[in-house]
Amino acid sequence: MSETRLRFPPSPTGYLHIGGARTALYNWLYAKQTGGKLILRIEDTDTERSTDESIRGIIEGLEWLGIDFDEGPYFQTDFEADHCAAAQKLLESGAVYKCFCTKEELEAKREAAIAAKNPNIGYDGTCRHLTAEQVAEKEAAGIPSVLRFKVPESEGQVSYDDLIMGRIAASYSEIEDFVIVRSNGKPLYLLCNVVDDIRDRITHVVRGQDHMTNTLKQVMLYEALGAPLPRFGHMPLTLDNKKAKISKRSHGEIVAVQFYKEHGFIPWALNNFLALLGWSAGDDKEYYSKEDLIKAFSFDRINRSSAVFNFRKNDPRFFTDPKAISMNEHYLRTMPIEEIGELVRRDFEAENLWKEEYAGDRKEWYLKTLDLIRERFHTLKDFASLGRAYFADDYTVEEKPLKKNILKNEGLKEWFPQLASRYEALSPEEWTIEKTEEIAKAYAEELGVKPGIIINGMRTVVTGQAAGPSLFDILMLIGQQKVIQRLRKIDSFYA
Repeated sequence: MSETRLRFPPSPTGYLHIGGARTALYNWLYAKQTGGKLILRIEDTDTERSTDESIRGIIEGLEWLGIDFDEGPYFQTDFEADHCAAAQKLLESGAVYKCFCTKEELEAKREAAIAAKNPNIGYDGTCRHLTAEQVAEKEAAGIPSVLRFKVPESEGQVSYDDLIMGRIAASYSEIEDFVIVRSNGKPLYLLCNVVDDIRDRITHVVRGQDHMTNTLKQVMLYEALGAPLPRFGHMPLTLDNKKAKISKRSHGEIVAVQFYKEHGFIPWALNNFLALLGWSAGDDKEYYSKEDLIKAFSFDRINRSSAVFNFRKNDPRFFTDPKAISMNEHYLRTMPIEEIGELVRRDFEAENLWKEEYAGDRKEWYLKTLDLIRERFHTLKDFASLGRAYFADDYTVEEKPLKKNILKNEGLKEWFPQLASRYEALSPEEWTIEKTEEIAKAYAEELGVKPGIIINGMRTVVTGQAAGPSLFDILMLIGQQKVIQRLRKIDSFYA
């Protein structure tokens, strides 16, 4: 059996789109499963819109996701000579012909066909049967020409078996003679893509459904070039919750892989979400390790109907698809804490929260703290924001618990300094969960107030949050001296 070879060929005209990332992921999974190769090819022939920034963004996005490539990146513009040579070969073999019709002439013919209610509004073949003398005459007159492919005029059809969609076919009469080279001599994507796939020995072309209109034409190009057909597979598009195609233009950064990186997603969590956005193994399983997903993946389990990316614009609770957030939460809570520690470190370094001792003699404390507080978090960003009080003194106190747990109880101004003194009297050995809880509850009873007033107030002052792990677990991690200092700063909340 020959080696399986797949490719991901993004156009560098913007950021890495989650639809493109899903395509790359599916190709990567199949390559890994079959022991094949995955090639990265940057299709940069749109020189006016292609940018170095987009190229960097695409490569960095793929690297962040962990989608690695065996070859590339190759750049389509580096192989222009190959594309032109293929076009010349097709011209010499008679598979294509020179067309001298102007844009104005083509538009006039199209309008006439529409007016006559002619169902065939495609190119009418005006230049298809020009003699060699007529072609030479037009060339001598300096009339520019494009190259058009000669679609067979017989009653047959062109077809292929799609890995996802099944048998796809169309009569030759339904396809017009299509352009493969512009009048400026530049080959079109339609041809370039085929030539590149032949050169790179691609065995499987798996891409979005929006490319299906090109595939039947490309099948004819493969045949005309005498090359074997790869297996084609076309994935249904991803729609938003209003059934509109997700796009950079309509949805903005929410559909960019970079958005999820910047908002604290775990790379594999996003991969897991994207994998299930239109595919399932046929059971109710949701969470896959990398190894399990590679083993379970198959093209025939990709749904033929469009997947829905449930993005709700301006929803403060769900800034992206709730399922994606849920996936991220799952991995945040279940991944080995050492791996979480490495991922959080990057955010801490960016926020100036990282201390080298967290990788040294305080590593155990660092990981234990992350493990305690991760249960309620949604993204990696939460450790540096909601969890800031564990690692720094310049944390923010949320407005709601401030009003409810502090400002409504002015007695805390007097009580907390006294409670701090009682905690200060404890030896380091006495600084335990049991002892600190015992003192807080005894003090509340002594004051004649509900324990919740003291406990909720302490939580707000010490962490800035309304909820979280057990308060007395928190006190152990933050430490005796910092707890005492924070309780004694109670006056600052009433200023």
